Amino acid sequence: MIEEGKQAPDFTLPDGEGKEVSLSDFKGHKVLLIFYPGDDTPVCTAQLCDYRNNVTAFTSRGITVVGISGDSPESHKKFAEKHELPFQLLSDQERMVAKAYDALGFLGMSQRAYVLIDEAGKVLLAYSDFLPITYQPMKDLLARIDEARG
Repeated sequence: MIEEGKQAPDFTLPDGEGKEVSLSDFKGHKVLLIFYPGDDTPVCTAQLCDYRNNVTAFTSRGITVVGISGDSPESHKKFAEKHELPFQLLSDQERMVAKAYDALGFLGMSQRAYVLIDEAGKVLLAYSDFLPITYQPMKDLLARIDEARG
């Protein structure tokens, strides 16, 4: 995983509508990048629906949630619509962003990981699950975010 305290690498990726989204678009705001292996897989669906159900826990902390996986923009669009996800999903088909954040798994897929970036683009928190078959429960994730925010 990328080191905490480092400047987060900027990137530009398409969302489910094909619109180009850059990390620099969020300058002045906290952003939580959620790296996940794939759309409509059982654990990823449970994880992102959990974040959907608790999105106000992020927004009340001034955090914008953005999901990133190697799936296509079309796949993201269908996945987000099917599960009514209220945050953008970005397509990292070349896995360049996952690689830049050291969130690339050994099989060439994104790890199940997250990176909290502050308003100036500095990494406040970086975490990846050892096994992609589980994800960190919301209460644990929020506790780590609150601790990192001071």
